[in-house]
Amino acid sequence: SSTMSFSEAEVQSARGAWEKMYVDAEDNGTAVLVRMFTEHPDTKSYFTHFKGMDSAEEMKQSDQVRGHGKKVFTAINDMVQHLDNSEAFLGIVNPLGKKHATQLKIDPKNFRIICDIILQLMEEKFGGDCKASFEKVTNEICTHLNSVYKEEGW
Repeated sequence: SSTMSFSEAEVQSARGAWEKMYVDAEDNGTAVLVRMFTEHPDTKSYFTHFKGMDSAEEMKQSDQVRGHGKKVFTAINDMVQHLDNSEAFLGIVNPLGKKHATQLKIDPKNFRIICDIILQLMEEKFGGDCKASFEKVTNEICTHLNSVYKEEGW
């Protein structure tokens, strides 16, 4: 898959935008998942232990939801640290994509859903500029995840 083309300025502004979210990784990660599960209830079916949870409040309190929210944010944070090094970036994205494609069998459209919710939350909390400077990162992540899925025969 292609190498990434982020200018130094894009890397810096994307990192600045992401930092604002990552300061509260667990809370923001949880908020993203809760919104995804609420607005796209079918996504809950992949998580056996979230299946029975119907209220957003219940999900917010769940250690498992909070733990996974933090995990998602930590993975994105690792990617953001390597936007200027496509080899290192792909070293994070590829195994993650492989695992979700082969072991977890997660429909790849869910990556776009979660990325869009992250962008929404960024805009609500920090404004449109923050969202705009992170948009290219989410596109890059989704593009690379999708190409891993293709390689795995999806």
